[in-house]
Amino acid sequence: MARGDAEFVEFARSASGRLTHAAFLMTGNHHQAEDAAQTALVRTYASWSRIRDEDAYGYARTVLVNHLVDGWRRPIREYPTDDLPEQRRGDVADEVATRRWLLDILGTLSPRERAIVVLRHYFDLPEAQVARELGVSLGTVKSTGSRALQKLRATGTPQAQGTCR
Repeated sequence: MARGDAEFVEFARSASGRLTHAAFLMTGNHHQAEDAAQTALVRTYASWSRIRDEDAYGYARTVLVNHLVDGWRRPIREYPTDDLPEQRRGDVADEVATRRWLLDILGTLSPRERAIVVLRHYFDLPEAQVARELGVSLGTVKSTGSRALQKLRATGTPQAQGTCR
């Protein structure tokens, strides 16, 4: 192994789950989220010698968001299907219903609104940092985030809609 590879392997193990989950929240697609997280880790590894002593996770998160935003700017033709892949979990009906509800309401948001909500509330980033990472003004983050939250609040909770027990 090259110098620093062991450090990167440990970083990748600890960060890949969070990156994949964040990408899933932003895309709503498990396969696309895994690909985006993998791309973020590959690009982070390419810069590892330069960033390993700094905020490596912040760098990987920025790479992830930029990769997803680039995909929204240059959409790839995909052919969606109604077939869902198998999931290796036990009987977790409430969790599945809540997740389906969350994905449905996140699906009502535009890609920019979704990215802002995920960065702001999942990653708990300040508005200024969200603006920098997305390359938009602070006012855009505030107004778009406010509209997105208003849309989400209008949908109610899963319990109110009867989707969870």
